[in-house]
Amino acid sequence: MTELELIRRIQNRLRVHGDRVLHGSGDDAAVVRAGAVAVTSIDAMVEGVHFKLSTHSPADVGHKALATALSDIAAMGAEAGEAYVALGLPDGFGEDAAIELVDAMEELAGRSEATIAGGDVTAAPALFVGVTVVGWAGSEQELAYRDGARPGEVVGVTGELGGSGAGLLLLDGLEVDLPDGERDALIRRHRRPEPLLAAGRALAEAGVSAMIDVSDGIATDARHLAERSGVAIEVRLAELPLTPGVEAVARAAGRDPRELAATAGDDYELLFTAPPESRGQIEAAARQAGSRVTWLGDVAAGSGLRLLGADGAPLDLSGYEHL
Repeated sequence: MTELELIRRIQNRLRVHGDRVLHGSGDDAAVVRAGAVAVTSIDAMVEGVHFKLSTHSPADVGHKALATALSDIAAMGAEAGEAYVALGLPDGFGEDAAIELVDAMEELAGRSEATIAGGDVTAAPALFVGVTVVGWAGSEQELAYRDGARPGEVVGVTGELGGSGAGLLLLDGLEVDLPDGERDALIRRHRRPEPLLAAGRALAEAGVSAMIDVSDGIATDARHLAERSGVAIEVRLAELPLTPGVEAVARAAGRDPRELAATAGDDYELLFTAPPESRGQIEAAARQAGSRVTWLGDVAAGSGLRLLGADGAPLDLSGYEHL
């Protein structure tokens, strides 16, 4: 396999989704018809840090790399636009494995109405996938930021939590008696997260004041919201919505289920704040986008995050740290 042969093979598999891309992969740069406001984020996944090839297929890696990047766009309330991918391939990874990885990215891109518009391929000591994504919005006012939370508001989250962390424990060899469907769902939740693009747009339109995706766990991501907004946020762990099977997995690992759900990360649900009078319209918007909302805390004057256990006592917890 030569670099140019692999690039040509990758280019032949990529498709344009939508009408923004005028000239995609194959030139020195992509040419894209711009919207009013561009929303840009970059994410990276590295073998041995974010995944292991002993537990993740090349397709899992490709899907997750694009999904985690698109989740940042979802948290802003923007539409997905273009993705630019840098692949670092180690010796022995193989051309077919690289194509499997790209095919999974392209499949998710198609479902997300995003276009993989360009990228680069290089040799690397370990498998590396860097993804830059661009989203679009009609105006700055259509977007949701981390710094908009205000005292008196309520804290909500979409979907269910803890599934990815429980799936990782199963992949690492934890023995738990679970129904096959539940076990498979937890492992898939870790390997193949879904970016909540429709829910992100719907929540932003419905009036959430601040929003973030749950990539590092509520215990870290809620703290980000509090710090950026200059407020105090209180989260009641007893209210956390758990993915089916999380409780059994956590107990088998000797951990409290809701503490696992608050710290494990990689769920890619959306955590947000909103005025209390907006609850009804936000719940309806989430339902229409195929999700649901759980209210689990409050915003107050002050600073920092206060996590309350089932007995109401404060807990000192933190989520995933990259460094």
